[in-house]
Formats: sequence, C-alpha cells, structure tokens
Amino acid sequence: MSNLQEPIFDVAQLAHVEILSPKPEETVKFFNQFLGMEVSEVSGQSVYLRAYEDFYHHTLKVTESREAGLGHVAWRTSSPNALERRVNAIKAAGLGRGWIEGDHGHGEAYQFTTPDGHLMELLWDVEYFRATEDKKTELLNRPQKRPDRGVPVRRLDHVNLMAADAGTSAKFMMETLGFRLREQIVDDAGTILGSWISVSNLAHDIAIMHDPSGIRGRFHHICYWYGVPQNLYDIAELLKDNDIFIEAGPKKHGISQAFCLYVYEPGGNRVELFGDAGYLIFDPTWEPVVWNVRDVPGKGDVWIGGELPESFWTYGTPAQVVKTAETQP
Repeated sequence: MSNLQEPIFDVAQLAHVEILSPKPEETVKFFNQFLGMEVSEVSGQSVYLRAYEDFYHHTLKVTESREAGLGHVAWRTSSPNALERRVNAIKAAGLGRGWIEGDHGHGEAYQFTTPDGHLMELLWDVEYFRATEDKKTELLNRPQKRPDRGVPVRRLDHVNLMAADAGTSAKFMMETLGFRLREQIVDDAGTILGSWISVSNLAHDIAIMHDPSGIRGRFHHICYWYGVPQNLYDIAELLKDNDIFIEAGPKKHGISQAFCLYVYEPGGNRVELFGDAGYLIFDPTWEPVVWNVRDVPGKGDVWIGGELPESFWTYGTPAQVVKTAETQP
C-alpha cells in the first residue's frame, strides 16, 4: 500500500503578477521597449502588459506606488470547482481576505496572503488576447506576431518571493494549494532557506527564499522566458547601452539548471530573464533535490559563470532603509 498523499491539481498555472513602481513610466518603457512586451490596457495608475506568447489579456500589471515591490501574484485554477475547493482550504488555514469582483482581463478572484504576508489571488475566468489585424500571424498556435522592437520575451515563467520564514510559506503553498517540492536549500540544522515549487512540469512556478533582513513580504523577482540562450547576450548588450543595471549574468544556475540574467528595472524591482527551460519534470514520484547551504556557492547558485553577488541574497523590494552601492541599482 502506497503512503503517497493524493496530489492536488486544483491550481493550474501562474496567471499574472502585479509589481509596484515609483517610476511607472520608466518601468513600462523597460518592459515595452527593451523586452518587447505589449501594452494591453491602461487604467488609472496601472498599465497591463503581456509577452507575445502569453495567451491572456496580461501577465504583468505595473502600478504606480511610493515604493517598489509586489502588488500581488495571481494563480488560475483548473476549473470553477477547483477554485471553490482551494478557497475553502485557504479559509480553513485562516489566511483568506475575501472575494474581489475582478480586474481588467479576469473575473472575480479570491484574495489571500501567504504566512509571510505576500498578497495572492485565485481566479478562473480570464479574458484571452485577441490580436488586431496588424498583429495577426499565420502561425496559428501563437497569439500574435513576434514584436519588432527590443529583444522580445516570449512568456511569463515564474516569480520569486523573499520571506522571513521561507519554510512556513512554502509549506502553506504545498499543503493548501497543491504545489510540489522540486528543489530546496537547508542549513545544517535543517532550517529551510529556500524552496523551488511548482504546479506544472517546470522546476518552479514560484520560489520562496529566506530574507536575511527579517522583513516580511518582500519581492525578489519576476521572470520572463526567451528559450534561446543567445537572447540573453543580445538583451544584456541592449540594456547596458541604455544604462539599465545588470546585477548578474548571463550565467547558468545549478538549481533549475536554467540559463539566466538578472537586471533591475528602473523602478527598482529585480527582473530575471531565462535563456532556456532548464529541465522539466514529468515524474509523478519526483524526489526533491535538497542542497545543503554549504554546497550552494559555485554549484547550486551558479553552475557556470561565477558566484552570484551578495545582493542576490539580500536585496529585495521594498528595499531596506539603509542602502549601499553594492546592494542597490
């Protein structure tokens, strides 16, 4: 008799992410001009954008705010009944905030927080992107033509959050929403310092990493996917020529095995760009890969390309009050 817990497949995918920016016009320009993302809609203090292989109305919402950081993370469920089941589970966990009528691009959504305070929502009804005549492509399995500006990203890949208690937040996502553990970092005492978890075949749809500042609810990065490593060199040159801060890369991660580049958009939020898919997981009995923190430098963080800077582990948004040249853009 198997002791495996019956998996939960009620959450299907990462739907969109809202980021906050004190420089919204410059932030939107970064995603639109350099990363080739399309503006779907402008409403109030927010701009909605999508990559050219994103099928929904938007995967990114940029909202004007006093400080950079995370607005919310949205997940689409696998059915209306799945949405109801997960809402009940969140309510039982005591972290529910309640229903909202919806937003541009999607219907009603249920909002909740992680144990660390990150705002999230679950939704089912979404609006699909419909290309205008000038953007239509004869490639019928792609929503639109490849944009002719910048180095266009193809789709939303994942999000990474920082948490004062990374283990508790990851446990909540796994036990309440059905995320599966793919990789993890622990110290000698067994304290969880980072978890890479997913509801899809990706090595992670979300990562939750320890925040050494002890601040709750901070944002590490949003990631968009290219699929071609050369694109990282192309975008790195374009960004450097336009004075966009490049924190690290192009490099190859050990954890996830993905080819990566980290930059700070003008509002101060970190953005990761993936040059390939790393590896995919199809094994239903996948054994999580656990790294001791001692083995991470030069192996887990970066397999090829030298260690990541200290700022990668310490800088998040909103930024700490004390800023240094080494940890800020």
